[in-house]
Amino acid sequence: MNNVVAQGFAETVAECVQHYSNVPGGLLPLLHAIQRAFGYIPAEAVPLIATGMQLSRAEVHGVISFYHDFRSAPAGRHVVQICRAEACQAMGARELEAHAKKQLGIEFGETTADGNISLEPVYCLGNCACSPSLRIDDAIHARVDAGRFDALLAELAEPSPS
Repeated sequence: MNNVVAQGFAETVAECVQHYSNVPGGLLPLLHAIQRAFGYIPAEAVPLIATGMQLSRAEVHGVISFYHDFRSAPAGRHVVQICRAEACQAMGARELEAHAKKQLGIEFGETTADGNISLEPVYCLGNCACSPSLRIDDAIHARVDAGRFDALLAELAEPSPS
């Protein structure tokens, strides 16, 4: 990290810590604020958070790694989340997972080499009647099979209209 970026980084983290340091249960909203600012929670932020919140680095890291919403690395340009809840599994989500992993060449928690797509599990999208479901960025898609998945991927590869 160069000095200019590091300075802005440290200032942003310090502002977030200052805002939440006296809030009861402030660690979770603090982590969300840092993730909003950077798109993930950089490892370099953990000691600053720990000091500011009077916690150990292990405690902060434990919270980051426990909650699946927090990222410790930048996500791809698109985030594909496949539902792993029981209703979706009963309707073919495991087969969809296997297909997605094969098509993308990555596992859950990874991003394609071109940085285009991150693949994540999610444990309910609230769309059980239309299983299996997945979310791409903010859009939920229902009754997704291998063919529909491939079509959705093809849409991501198309240039967006300007």
